[in-house]
Amino acid sequence: MAGGPQGSGVDTASTIFGRACGYGGLYVFGRREYHSNIKGLHSYFHQRISKTETLANISDVDLLAAFDAETVVRHLNEVVPEGGVIIDSQQLNTKVLDIPTLPFEFKEKMEQFMKEQQVGETLNDWLNHAKQKGIQVFPVPYTELLKHVGEKIGVTKLSMLTKMINVLTIGISFALLKYDKKLVEDAVRATFKQKIADMNIVALDLAYDYAVNNFKDAFKHRLDKIEVNEPRIFLTGNQAVAMGKVLGGCRIQTYYPITPAADESEYLEAHELLKTSQDQEAIIVLQTEDEIAAVNTASGACLAGARAATSTSGPGFSLMAEGLGWAGNNEVPVVITLYQRGGPSTGQPTRHSQQDLRFAMHAAHGEFARIIISSGDIRECFFDAAEIFNLAEKYQVPAIHLLDKGLANCSQTYPVFDYKETKIDRGLIVIETELEGKEYKRFEFTESGVSPRAFLGTKGGIQWYTGDEHNEFGNINEEPFIRRRMMDKRMSKLDLIDKEVPIEFRVNFFGDKDAENIVVSCGSPKGAIIEALNQLKDEGFKAGFIQVRMVHPLPSAYIKQMFEGKKRIIDIEDNYLAQLGGVIAEHTGTKPNYYILKYTGRPMMTTEVYQALKEILTDKAPERQVLMSGA
Repeated sequence: MAGGPQGSGVDTASTIFGRACGYGGLYVFGRREYHSNIKGLHSYFHQRISKTETLANISDVDLLAAFDAETVVRHLNEVVPEGGVIIDSQQLNTKVLDIPTLPFEFKEKMEQFMKEQQVGETLNDWLNHAKQKGIQVFPVPYTELLKHVGEKIGVTKLSMLTKMINVLTIGISFALLKYDKKLVEDAVRATFKQKIADMNIVALDLAYDYAVNNFKDAFKHRLDKIEVNEPRIFLTGNQAVAMGKVLGGCRIQTYYPITPAADESEYLEAHELLKTSQDQEAIIVLQTEDEIAAVNTASGACLAGARAATSTSGPGFSLMAEGLGWAGNNEVPVVITLYQRGGPSTGQPTRHSQQDLRFAMHAAHGEFARIIISSGDIRECFFDAAEIFNLAEKYQVPAIHLLDKGLANCSQTYPVFDYKETKIDRGLIVIETELEGKEYKRFEFTESGVSPRAFLGTKGGIQWYTGDEHNEFGNINEEPFIRRRMMDKRMSKLDLIDKEVPIEFRVNFFGDKDAENIVVSCGSPKGAIIEALNQLKDEGFKAGFIQVRMVHPLPSAYIKQMFEGKKRIIDIEDNYLAQLGGVIAEHTGTKPNYYILKYTGRPMMTTEVYQALKEILTDKAPERQVLMSGA
């Protein structure tokens, strides 16, 4: 774990660390936590490194690289025995209760801890107390090292060098872990432009050598590179969605900046293609004046024949509600990527949640068909971002890709995705030659409820769009029998989707189908649940896990069948109300009898999910458990 003030280079350090591990054939799972202010408050990045693919974070920290005193006091309790803490030696005399960025509620807990444990007032006192648990402390004179760096690169102003503390920390960390320095240098060069990279490699080498000479074989943990014979990719959830959209044929992306959704659009902007040749693919990214314009612009692009999407988070999605209703009324296949974050209102703008499932199901007044897909990991983020366009266009409904902050800001190593089988299905499209001599009805009543769709501008395809109820042509019409037929036409698509979309796409099942225990969840808890169940299996416990991927329309018949005869039905979600469990109860008549919930703004970790599940499986748990891991 690396931590420090926002803007101090924590993210960059973690990116370099993850890349270096990836270059050595190791798998990485990273979790990013940060405050909603621009600069100054505490942020941290927690990475889990393994020789095999990892699916989630755990609570334990083996090595804590602290850029400041606050990182130590916030995370020292997470460092395991025989773990280590890297700290600037100048910070050791800091009085912990004088740290200005700590809220008073946290200081009250610190005071209580200091009194109960008889710990002194300085950071050095805290670290000495930690040593009693077998935690090792590695004080580093960062200022002296920076002066040496300045001498080597010809920079005398210390203020110009302090931004390199993150790279010094990387050097110390990898030296303690006895990792191949060449791989770390490669990661630095992949992160910075050449001139900046050269300066940072000087800092890296000095720090690495300092640790080798001063700490020798003090640290028990080590990282060894392994040989791999496959290409790998290291990416975030935001990046996976962006690339998946391009794969799925998205040609227009609209957005108004909002955390954590904006990273996806900004990644697309950085790789925006504005090609004019007919045989070259292109994508245009539009930053609109607000989210209302974003959803309506995307809908307009869809009507003109482009595959279009918009991306947002909670408050932005609230503003999109009326535009979503317009799209539902007019059967527009617009895609909305919704990254859930802590609410209500501004809530926790940079923190995690799964609070918007019911809102996504019912946003906008009235009733209309929509599709909601919930991804559970970065691989699913990529493929779902492509496939959701096929679903939206095949059934001519708005489609919502439901994600969360945990997925958006986590990073992971994968074998490069094999996307050769991904295809584009544009649904029932009619062209000019098919319309010759015919009267085109955009909203024609059909047996399936899906009408032939002509793009705006198609010769012979004159069409009308309105926010009001309408007839088959799109003209405003309020006759009772037309209203009924139009409502039936639109809503019948839910039954069609339920019937036609393969169950293998709508749900994943893991574990033992015959076990008397079954877990149900959706979204980012997936990885922690799978890892926890694997641990419990090794201990003799049996359970199955239904990961719901299409949350609307819900595959209720499948879920109801899988629930039959189960002794324990365990719902795991990152919200207060157990929203998925409530939706399942409504559609199946079966209510979960145990709940594992978390709504602190931090995603679930394997450690706490394992502990909570074990309490249930050994009949020691209440009906509802609330998880609290994460600073």
